[in-house]
Amino acid sequence: MDVKGYSRLMADNDLETVKMLKACRSLMTGEVEAYQGRVVDFPGDNLLSEFSSVSDAVQCAVSIQAILHERNKDIPPNRKMEFRIGINLGDIIQDGNQIYGDGLNIAARLEGIAPGGGICISGSAFDQVKKLLPLGYEYLGEKSLKNISDKVRVYRVITNPKTPGKVVYVCPHDDPRVRRRRRICFLVVCICLIAGLAWVKHQRGMTHRKPGIIREKLMALRLPKKPSMAVLPFENMSQDPDQEYFSDGLTEDLITDLSRVSGLFVIARNSAFAYKGKSMKINEIGRELGVRYVLEGSVRRQGDRVRITAQLIDAGTNGHVWAQRYDRDLEDIFSVQDEVRQKIVTALAVELTSDDQQRIARKTTVDMNAYDYYLRGIELMSGKMKNGVIPAGKLFEKAVGLDPGYARAYAALGHTLMIDWIFGINQNSDSLEKAGSLARKAISLDPEESEGYGLLGHVYLWTHQHDKGIAQIKKAISLGPGNAKWLASLGEQLAWAGRPEEGIRYLEESMRLDPKYPTWALWNLGHAYFLTQDYEKAGDLFRRSLAKDPYFWPSHAYLALTYDALGESEKVAGEIQSASQAIQDKSSANWEQRLPYKDRELAARIMGRMEELGLY
Repeated sequence: MDVKGYSRLMADNDLETVKMLKACRSLMTGEVEAYQGRVVDFPGDNLLSEFSSVSDAVQCAVSIQAILHERNKDIPPNRKMEFRIGINLGDIIQDGNQIYGDGLNIAARLEGIAPGGGICISGSAFDQVKKLLPLGYEYLGEKSLKNISDKVRVYRVITNPKTPGKVVYVCPHDDPRVRRRRRICFLVVCICLIAGLAWVKHQRGMTHRKPGIIREKLMALRLPKKPSMAVLPFENMSQDPDQEYFSDGLTEDLITDLSRVSGLFVIARNSAFAYKGKSMKINEIGRELGVRYVLEGSVRRQGDRVRITAQLIDAGTNGHVWAQRYDRDLEDIFSVQDEVRQKIVTALAVELTSDDQQRIARKTTVDMNAYDYYLRGIELMSGKMKNGVIPAGKLFEKAVGLDPGYARAYAALGHTLMIDWIFGINQNSDSLEKAGSLARKAISLDPEESEGYGLLGHVYLWTHQHDKGIAQIKKAISLGPGNAKWLASLGEQLAWAGRPEEGIRYLEESMRLDPKYPTWALWNLGHAYFLTQDYEKAGDLFRRSLAKDPYFWPSHAYLALTYDALGESEKVAGEIQSASQAIQDKSSANWEQRLPYKDRELAARIMGRMEELGLY
């Protein structure tokens, strides 16, 4: 149960609203107990209760709404306190006095659908009470509820029906009698359509796919030998939607922490966040990502308090492996992350090496305001790159200003300078030097944090110090063995260093950890195959990259070189034109210096051929 329009009531008169809420809560608690129920919790304007009988739960809800209706008669309309009630029959997980699980989550979603003063019940609850109680029901259809894998049948309870037990259908199509009549008509129409389509297909022949358009298809992925999991974006349950960055940041931190455990296979952030806001079955997600387990949860932040719920689900059986709720001070957020990681490791019986134990034993101490700025900056960087890099940098500067010992914030700030320089927005040669200084600062502050090494490795790459760069990336991998980002970075660096055959292995390993890999991942792998002179494979990867992002100019440029090497000159001009339109800086001398090939003669030959083909 919760209050409809609670925020408005609080804004109008918070003292009176709290007084009314307490009175209603006392009334409802008495009714719950009268119907053999138990009040589990009453956070904010919510009241959660459990019953051993669905009939008792529904009768209690009807009684509560009737009493509240009488109570509201003499109250002005703008001050009435109307409750919404959701009821579900389902399995729960008992932990002390608290309960968790999908059974509870569905009830919470039904509460949100119910009107003020109304009651909504799930199909499982309806099946139990439809013939027992003198009530009517309005069938609202099958609803896709947020973070619930299967659709749920939803009914609104009618407390004073003309015909008890009768079901009213909002949509006539849901009425079985109407559906039977329409099914007969539909079969007749289908027969006619099939015959017509067969004739059209015979006349027109088989259609062919438009040349140049390639669609990525997710293939069945084998489960890794080690325990495998995906951490889905935690849902922001705060009343403020602007707190989304906090729940996303917590999710990313958990992914990073879990990837430090060599005995775990953890899907990368990019692929996990592809399911953000989507309602999909857990087993489908597990199948698409090729993992056995899925971790999902929610975050509610209110002032200096935070409530985090997490549940680990077996994607094969949809059964709960572990679930927990944490109510803590905001300052304890890192302790909660440590506890969640430890619970998962224990639940999955992961064997920890001595290096694993050393990596996960480290404790994080960060000023919370600095951490908040850091998370806001990461949110800007994610998926926005050019548009988000400059304002993100300013947030990271605020973070290190508040906490001069915050290593990850220094590395993130250096990363913004690196992106700014690589994409040609900032031509200042000092940017790489500043990024390198920030990377060394991060390493000196926290030698066990991988971000500083990863950043320094890229600085060395772009300053043509390949051996040093590879060493730094390997150090980052040693601190995060399952981090897809560092595996991809090592593969990329090996390719630039003239060792593409070695690089391919790391790039493919990274893409298995990130099955919904981004455009640049396909380009990196295509680039490595290009350097091995496997032009057929390289061309396929560049085309797949452009299917994801038609404006990614490096794929156009190297696809032109690939067609040129294959002797398909008629295809070169179109790719050169597309690349030229997308490149901001057309100075060939500048790009020859900036392409980080260890073999400078190779760089000169590639740039020379691009110039001959008309790219510059």
